[in-house]
Parts: sequence; C-alpha cells; structure tokens
Amino acid sequence: MTATYRAARLPPRDLLALGMLGLRTRKLRAALSALGISIGIATMIVVTAIPASSHQALLRELSELGPNLLTAQPIPDQDPPVLLPQESIAMVKRIGPVTAVSAVANTHATVRRSDRIAAGDFSGLSVLAARSDLMGVMGASLSSGRFFTPVDEHFPTAVLGFAAATRLGLGAISESDRPAQIYIDRRWFSVIGVLEPVPLAGDLDQSVLIGWSSAETLLHFDGHPTVLYVRAREQVLEDVAAVLPATVFPERPGQVSVSRPSDALAAKRATEKSFSSLFLGLAGVSLLVGGIGVANTMIISVLERRREIGLRRALGASRAQIRAQFLTESVILSGLGGLAGTLLGVVATLGYATWQNWPPVIPAGSVLGGCAGAVVVGVAAGVYPSIRASRLTPTEALSVAA
Repeated sequence: MTATYRAARLPPRDLLALGMLGLRTRKLRAALSALGISIGIATMIVVTAIPASSHQALLRELSELGPNLLTAQPIPDQDPPVLLPQESIAMVKRIGPVTAVSAVANTHATVRRSDRIAAGDFSGLSVLAARSDLMGVMGASLSSGRFFTPVDEHFPTAVLGFAAATRLGLGAISESDRPAQIYIDRRWFSVIGVLEPVPLAGDLDQSVLIGWSSAETLLHFDGHPTVLYVRAREQVLEDVAAVLPATVFPERPGQVSVSRPSDALAAKRATEKSFSSLFLGLAGVSLLVGGIGVANTMIISVLERRREIGLRRALGASRAQIRAQFLTESVILSGLGGLAGTLLGVVATLGYATWQNWPPVIPAGSVLGGCAGAVVVGVAAGVYPSIRASRLTPTEALSVAA
C-alpha cells in the first residue's frame, strides 16, 4: 500500500515570516524596489493634492468676490421715485435658500466736518442708514474702531467709508480717546469706526453710515430701504434672483432691479469643473506610471529567484506554498512602498502648500487609493511570475543560472 503525503499548511504567521525573508536577505534590492513604488504613489498623491490645495485657495479668493451676493434696488430715475416696502427685508428672509439679508437706505441728509463749514464742501458723500448686520453680509472689515452694535443703533453714532473718512479728514479711530464728531443735518454724530475699502459695494466707500434706528428718530428716516444685499446658496442663486423682485415688491415687481449673479460665480463653477477633470487625468496618469513600475519591479524580483524556488521545491515545498510565499512578499513589498510613498506625498504637499500660503488639502481618496492601489498592483504583478515559477520542476529551476 502506497502512502500519500500532503504538504503542511503554512499558518499566516509563518507565511508572513517567509515573505519577509526575501526582503531581509536582499535589503538593498528591496529598498530600491520599494523606492520605485514609493515614487509612483507619492507622485499620484502630489499631483492630486497640490492642485486640490491650489484649487481651494482659488475658490477662497473667488468667494471673497461675492459669487453668492445679489443686490435688489428700485429702478432709478422714476417719477415719482419707487420706494421699496419697509417689510421687504423680512420678506426676503423667508426665501429658503437665502442665508443673509441686510440693507442701506439713503437719508438724503448732508454731512459736514463741523457746523462752521459749508455743506457744499462735502458734496458727493452720502448719509446712509445701515443695519447692524451690514458688515457681515458684505464681508467688510474695519480699518479702526467698531461697527454698530444693537445699542449704538439708537444713538447718534456714525461709521465712515474709507473714502469718506479721507474726505472728512479723519484718521484711525481709537476707542480709548474721545470720539471725533461730524455734523449731519444740524446734529452732532460721534464717529465710532472707519471701514476698509469694500470691493463688493464701492458706494459704501463714499458714504457715512448711521444706525437704522437713530436715522428714524433723529433724521426722520421713513424706513424704506434703498438697496438690499442678499446672500443665497450658490447652487440656486439664479432661482433666488428670479423670485426676488416679486418678493421685495409684490405689487410692482417690474420696478425692482436685481443684479445678475456675479461673474465670480461663473468663474468659480468653471474652475471647479476644469480642476475636477484635471484631477482625474493626473491621477490616472500617475497611477498608470506607478503600476508599470511596480509590475516591472515585481516580475524581475520573482524571475531572478528561480533557483531559490527550485531549491525549495526540491526540499518538499508545494506549488501552492511557492505561490503563497511570493505573493506575500509582493504584497509586503508593495504595501511598504505604498505606505512610504503616501507619507512622502503628504509631507511634500503640506510643505508646498504652506510655502505658497494655501490651505492644505489632502484628498482622502488619494491617500487610501495610494496604499490600496500599491497592494493591488503588487499582487497583480506577482501573480503571473509566481505561478510560472511554481510550475517549474526542481531540476529545471536549479539549472537556471543565478
């Protein structure tokens, strides 16, 4: 009776140790092989993460240009003049996609540096009633001082536009000093702040802003807004613009002029589309180059060790064990290379983005894809050579020159 022998099954721990054996005994070749894989994976991460960081920086700059800002105001030069309803601000807030609303109103008051100066010396400066949330809606910033608080709105206080402050001869405002005063319609107003130039509304630079409530009580302002500033979600900005006239002035929507969406919005959308296509193209090319490098490295690595395979076969190793050994080694080598390449790509991206003062953006898909892709490509590259080598007979494999 002939006895049959079945090759012992390698436990995962032994299989892992066996796969690491080839890497430990050929450290230089393993390091060079892993380096090739790392460069491919790092390239894939860098060419996706750096454009993503640049893209984010560009979108941030475009967002500062107000791509989601609309303005609504009466059509000018009408006789009699069109007055927007006092309730128009509250009505616009009810539009679902609208995120913020503020307004200014022309009080038709005159402003002077003092009561000793003729009113005509400061012609061209407008006195506007402003709501306390105007600065946040417009994305404006202060040069000095402060903007209106809910308390300031009820008192004779003023905030100057950048050009208006220059015309009135006022510099930086310090809250610790006695506030400077200006003369508006025979009343003294304390200047509490000066705005930086407002790119989204140049008219504010030439204006003197006073609180909405104080304009009603001190200057007999009737409460009808002149210009509404509306922020809405970018995706539906055109829809908001379409319903805004009827919302602002239901009785006479044709008398309301609504600004078209900013050109910055179109530029932002075109940028998003073009950069998305660029990301896909760069990632595909880098992954292809990295995959070819991995496949070439693993095929050469396996074919160069055919004598080792023959020796192990002669000592009783089965074909399945040979295949498992080299596949494990392929996975380990590719995984280490992919991990090193991922870390290298992340560090390079962070360094470059910091140098360029960009917000660093590391796409999670690139990081996960870098590690997983290296392993998958490594396995694919090691399957065919390991199968072919495992089919060699011991005598045939040992006869191959080293």
